[in-house]
Amino acid sequence: MSSFGKKLPIKVRSVWISDIHLGFRGCQAEALLHFLHNVETEYLYLVGDIVDFWSLQKSSYWPQQHTNVVRSILGKAKHGTKVIYVPGNHDEVMREYIGYSFGNVEIHQDYVHQTLDGKKLLVLHGDEFDAIVKHSQLIAKLGSWTYDKLLQINHYVNFFRKIFRRNYWSLAKYLKLKVKNAVNYIGSFENALAHLAMERSVDGVVCGHIHHAEVRYINSVLYCNDGDWVESCSSLVEHKNGHLELLYWAEEFKRSQQSLNKENPAPRKAA
Repeated sequence: MSSFGKKLPIKVRSVWISDIHLGFRGCQAEALLHFLHNVETEYLYLVGDIVDFWSLQKSSYWPQQHTNVVRSILGKAKHGTKVIYVPGNHDEVMREYIGYSFGNVEIHQDYVHQTLDGKKLLVLHGDEFDAIVKHSQLIAKLGSWTYDKLLQINHYVNFFRKIFRRNYWSLAKYLKLKVKNAVNYIGSFENALAHLAMERSVDGVVCGHIHHAEVRYINSVLYCNDGDWVESCSSLVEHKNGHLELLYWAEEFKRSQQSLNKENPAPRKAA
């Protein structure tokens, strides 16, 4: 796992990203654009919640950067990258088009990817297991209304942290890792996905949904969660030798912005 620090652009075999939530104010679209512009890949998996239709029903928020993300993905599909889209719960309307292709983007219910070293990985969003693993009303709401509110609070908290030159801190992530029910939910979710992988006779699973990036073995099953582009700005990549790694892009994007600001300093106001 890495917070990054390699020469750009990076060239990998496969990339998995999920939980972008285009149309939601918390979406880190600029960081994602920087990532997409700096990665060359043979396979690109969109593992659900790419567009947040739930948020779009409440608000018409859709800045230019969100359109640019869509264009960047379609551009990769046009120029040789195999793009597989597995819809999630926030973009479940796209499940009506499973089996179709739009702009060279294939839409699937789930998909089996084979790594270069022969591992078969089942790719799915993971919301199908909500009814099984959610144990309380608090957890049932954590991924929707409550989670949205926590992210709104995050915005104000980190506004003041930025003034005092402190790094980004996620209240939502902190509570997920501290509240007992939330920790139990994450563990139950991971175990349910691992059990599904065994039932499907594959070596592992790649999912999203819970905004908690992870790569680890659960018994003999390789469990991978690629995280999100609301808080962690993370993705899962398969390198040219088949090695899997989580990349966290927030710091890389921050460095690029700082470098850009040094090269193009703001003009001083006349006295």
